Amino acid sequence: MVSIDFFYRMDYSVPVKGYYYLVRFACRVKEPHAGKAKGVIMDLIEGLMRFGLTRQESMLYIHLLSGGAMTGYEAAKATGISRSNAYTGLAALTDKGAACVVDGTPTRYMAVDAREFLESKVRSLEHLKEQLIASLPGKAQEDEAYITIKGEENISHKIIHLIRTAQYRIYITGEYERIRPFLGILKERAGMGLKVVIITDRALSLPGMITYMSERQPGQIGLITDSLAVVTGEIPQNGSAACLYSRKKNLVDLFKSSLSNEIKLIELTKGAHDHEESAVCNETTAG
Repeated sequence: MVSIDFFYRMDYSVPVKGYYYLVRFACRVKEPHAGKAKGVIMDLIEGLMRFGLTRQESMLYIHLLSGGAMTGYEAAKATGISRSNAYTGLAALTDKGAACVVDGTPTRYMAVDAREFLESKVRSLEHLKEQLIASLPGKAQEDEAYITIKGEENISHKIIHLIRTAQYRIYITGEYERIRPFLGILKERAGMGLKVVIITDRALSLPGMITYMSERQPGQIGLITDSLAVVTGEIPQNGSAACLYSRKKNLVDLFKSSLSNEIKLIELTKGAHDHEESAVCNETTAG
């Protein structure tokens, strides 16, 4: 049970009454802890904003999804948004394809199914993407600079781009938890005939890929593709993620040589270990 104090402690950039209904919505999407409801709600709103809705439009859309069709007056009352802003927001949702007008008087607005709305936005962006790629000038030849990439999301985007655009070979090394998000696309690329090598701190058996187990530093991540581009750095559990990206030949060669030597060492160590086990087995059998 959520006490009334819970609502008074909340961020008043969003009206308390609106939070009350959104908390109820968060509970309906299987959020078990009332204390986390605010975070869930804000994540939903931030996510919708990335699909082109404003903060108030996102709140209105969530209310329409959870509460059904509403008039502008009802939406304003439910969210705590002013009536004029509620009407403006509902009209904008209709223009953006997130809501539709129900026939009758007074005018009521009904949410478009979330999957239908979001997938239509993705299709529109895909179409726009192709138009822009075809129309924008090509990028000038990339110079051999050292580039610092900050933020886990930006680093992930760069790694995915390099994996997707690789033509022959992909070597990735790092702590398993840092490599795990890329296993799907690595499997896809291996299935397309690319050589994929993984060095991580967990024993893996992945069809079509070569895997080695070796200790890794927490947060460590490194990638080299086609002996042309390198990303190396750290994505810590808590803290600022930063990686160095470069196509500079001396860094590429250094990283490539380091990986090659490490793989040889792992293979030698494994060979010695296997030989020891074999000798012990032979002695036991002889005994």
